[in-house]
Parts: sequence; C-alpha cells; structure tokens
Amino acid sequence: MALVDALTTQRLDTSVPLVGQICQYIISAGGKRLRPALLLLMSGALGYKHAHRIQLAAVVEFIHTATLLHDDVVDESTLRRGRATANASFGNPASVLVGDFLYSRAFQMMVECKEMRVLALLAEATNVIAEGEVLQLMNMHDPSLDEAGYLRVIRSKTAKLFEASCRIPAVMTGASEVIETACAEYGQALGTAFQVIDDVLDYDGDTTELGKNLGDDLREGKTTLPLIVAMQRATAAQKELIQNAIRQGRADQLSDIVSIVHETGAMTATREAAMAEARRALKALEHLHDSTYKSALAELAEGLLSRKT
Repeated sequence: MALVDALTTQRLDTSVPLVGQICQYIISAGGKRLRPALLLLMSGALGYKHAHRIQLAAVVEFIHTATLLHDDVVDESTLRRGRATANASFGNPASVLVGDFLYSRAFQMMVECKEMRVLALLAEATNVIAEGEVLQLMNMHDPSLDEAGYLRVIRSKTAKLFEASCRIPAVMTGASEVIETACAEYGQALGTAFQVIDDVLDYDGDTTELGKNLGDDLREGKTTLPLIVAMQRATAAQKELIQNAIRQGRADQLSDIVSIVHETGAMTATREAAMAEARRALKALEHLHDSTYKSALAELAEGLLSRKT
C-alpha cells in the first residue's frame, strides 16, 4: 500500500495547480483504500507479484475517487470523511472536471499494463458504475423501489469495482475460469455487503465516527434497504410517513423514521442481508489455496459486519 500511495502521488503530478490541489485534498483525507487493498491481497493469494499489481491498484483507487467527486456533486453532499467535500470547498465545476482528469489518468495507466482483458474489464466496470449512478438518480424520491431494484443499483454502483479489483489478479495470472469466477464473486459479495452496511449506518451510525451527516440518504430521497424493509412491515401511518419523507427528501423526521426502522426489525433484517452477502464472499474463498492473504480476505468479509465507519 505504501508503494501504491507513492505511485498515486507521482501520477497525480500535473502542470495545472487546481487539479493537483483538489487531488491532494481528497487523497489527504485518508479513506479505507479498500479496493486497492483487495487487489493486492488477491494478487498475494494467487501468487501474482509483478509490479503491474501496484499500478492497477492505483488505477482502481483513481476510478473510485473520480466516482466520489462526481457523487458528491450529484448528491449535493457537504461532508465526507469528517470534513468538507471537494465540491463544498472548490465548487461543482472544478470537482466534476478533476473527476474527469482522474478517470482519464486511470485509463492512461491501465493501457501501460498492456493487458487487453484488464482494459476491457475496467472499461466495462466504469461503464456499469455510471449506469448504476443514473439508475440511482432515476430512483430518487421513489418509495416504491423494491429490494431487487435496490440491489441492482448497489451491485452496479458500488460492488462492480470491488468485483473488478478482485478479478484483475486472476486475469493477470491466467487463472482458471473457476478461480476467476470465485475471485469476482468474492468481490461482488463483499462490495454488496459493504454498501448494505453503509446504508444501515445512515440510520444507525455516529456522525463523528462515520465522517458524514446522518440522514443524508433520506435527505437525498434514496430508498435504501432499511426503509424498504421498514415499509413492508410498518403500519399504514408509519409507511405513509416514510413514503412522504422519501418523496420530499426531508430528514426533519429522521428520529421518528429511525424509531420505525428499529421497531419493525428492519435494521436487524438489513444487517442479516449484509451477513448473507459476507457468507457468500467467504464461500467463494474456498476455491483458493490457504495462505495469509486468503485469511486476510476472510477477515475483511467478517469484519464488515461490525463496521462503524
């Protein structure tokens, strides 16, 4: 990861000061670096040690960071990782354009690896992520969204880059179709569990620990799994309250909605859904040989369930 961070700094070098300033602002905020870490751990599990793994780990982090810049503009977010978002600090136009810079720099770097399948894989992943973002936009303020529609969004928007990060080492090592599929499934399941827990934390987290405002999903009119389950189990009056809050993008009744989510058992049910995805990730790992890397990947899946940030 130290090598990835060093390469990231090097490849963000640009003659346009504002680009460097915004990139540095985002990178210095920290973050989990989960996607590059997954790529490196899966590389270790498959015995892939070529220097390209460092470059590709930086690529997936650039793609992820670009999506964050664009997401925060679309969602009008003001807080991420405990401080003002880039769009709140530098404005929407600069954030969108620097996001574009990160995408294009990522593609420059992946071309340098000269592996057409990886290029195709990441091109497809980036396209699916964009589709997921548009799907989410279409679903805004729609309380009729069901669990299948919700899962389609998060598997496109979030889980797809997890999946690609875990599939890349299998492609680079020429692993069998069985192993490649298992790596991809681990990534998709882990990414899905990660996003489901993220949606839980919007109603059951701590702003200080989480680094973002609670109730942001509701304020943006997002119908996430805790609300979907709550509406299925709520009384008519409770369901109407949630539906109106989603339609109007209002978080002023957040405490009432949090109470309903807990009273209906929706929070527990949502955590169980995340647990099922984590178990699916662990099952996929059974196809890999035992190693410290495989153990670390298993710990990641298990650790998601106690995630607080």
